[in-house]
Amino acid sequence: ANIESRKNHLSTGFVGTKDLMLVLSRIGRSDVAWRLIENEDYPSWGFTIQNGATSIWERWNGWTPGKNVDGNFEDPGMNSFAHYAFGAVYQWMAETIGGIGNDAPGFANIRIAPQPGGSVTWAKGDYDSVRGAIRSSWKIDDDEFMLAVTIPPNTTATVVVPTSDSIGVMESGRTVVHASGVRVVSAGPDSAVLEVGSGSYEFSAKR
Repeated sequence: ANIESRKNHLSTGFVGTKDLMLVLSRIGRSDVAWRLIENEDYPSWGFTIQNGATSIWERWNGWTPGKNVDGNFEDPGMNSFAHYAFGAVYQWMAETIGGIGNDAPGFANIRIAPQPGGSVTWAKGDYDSVRGAIRSSWKIDDDEFMLAVTIPPNTTATVVVPTSDSIGVMESGRTVVHASGVRVVSAGPDSAVLEVGSGSYEFSAKR
């Protein structure tokens, strides 16, 4: 309600921004987080991009349109244009858009659970974990959702495929119940939860 009262804009600082996006997704409101990350007017990540940013700014108002050619810059004593604070949103991007998460100490078990949203129709994510490279790549094509994952050696992974037809999920052209290295954990109304071993998999499902 607070975010909606601000016309779906951020009002957070260094500490709150990182946690806000993660918590929204954890309580089932990734739709709100997607609106925040896709905003293009002030204050937002998109606003900075629209005004020439190629890195993450320290302040939402580090630069704002002004009367002169250069606009209005804030105090250079605290106005970095390459700063980690708001860049911490990358964790949300990796875990929610890419869907890559850690489900056990040292990535002994990995969680792949992308949450598509907004205007995004495809995404790729890689993470070089202590166990090896973890890869997630998904694409929406009409009414089909396709997810390719790579799980490093000596690990297992829980893969959550968003779908309205959880019993019809396929892996490399075979139903998951007959796919090698795949075990069906649960089949719900909006997702199929699978357990897989190390290796590469290509899942497809009805949206």
